Amino acid sequence: MEVRHLVISGRVQGVGFRYSMAARARLLGVAGWVRNRQDGSVEAMIAGNAAQIEAMLAWSHRGPSAAVVNNVMVESAIGEFTDFILRPTA
Repeated sequence: MEVRHLVISGRVQGVGFRYSMAARARLLGVAGWVRNRQDGSVEAMIAGNAAQIEAMLAWSHRGPSAAVVNNVMVESAIGEFTDFILRPTA
């Protein structure tokens, strides 16, 4: 299992990004979490096999239709997750 930490910036809050990401992750069988950040970005941890991670990364660069993604920072990470959840703003 691969784990990635993402920070997505642009117009990504107030457009359903977190809910759309959670729905996509569940559809793909990806575990982890997503939350808004005080700086206006969205942060996520995603865990899955290589194909699942690639699919989530591709989606993260687009987001839902109302989003405008300017940048996706991706780092390798560690963690164990069993589901994909929405976390409170940090």
